[in-house]
Amino acid sequence: MNAVIAHEERTKMKSSLNHVQVNVKPENLPFYADLMKFLGWSTIYEADGMLGVGAESGPSLWFTPATKSSGNDYDAAGANHLGIGVASQADVDNAAKYLAELTVEPLFGTPCHRPEFASSEKDTYYQVMFESPDRVLFEVVYTGPKSFSAP
Repeated sequence: MNAVIAHEERTKMKSSLNHVQVNVKPENLPFYADLMKFLGWSTIYEADGMLGVGAESGPSLWFTPATKSSGNDYDAAGANHLGIGVASQADVDNAAKYLAELTVEPLFGTPCHRPEFASSEKDTYYQVMFESPDRVLFEVVYTGPKSFSAP
């Protein structure tokens, strides 16, 4: 029996994203705590130079102390960005306003609609992308029916 058939015959397990760990400078933890609180995540752990936040849907993000220094290259192998889904286009715009108050610049001409990522002509993919103080790339994104009130 070849490996492909053996693999197909196995029982498929059910899984979901449980957590993601992001190594950051400890002095930047307040930025992540405030950002994730603004985005509706709850603090589940904050001690020992670590911050754990959880979404209503279950996954958690852990911001832990970086032990080495290296630069990020978003086009190199490895993780590109963290995408945080929101419920409306207005939520994306509110996130952009929140970031502007912190003098965090939006990247790549966002906020904007990305029709090439929308699931249909009736839907939109509306995003704002930005970089954290540790050069972690974030995306706040709404996917769903178009709202004509947002730019």
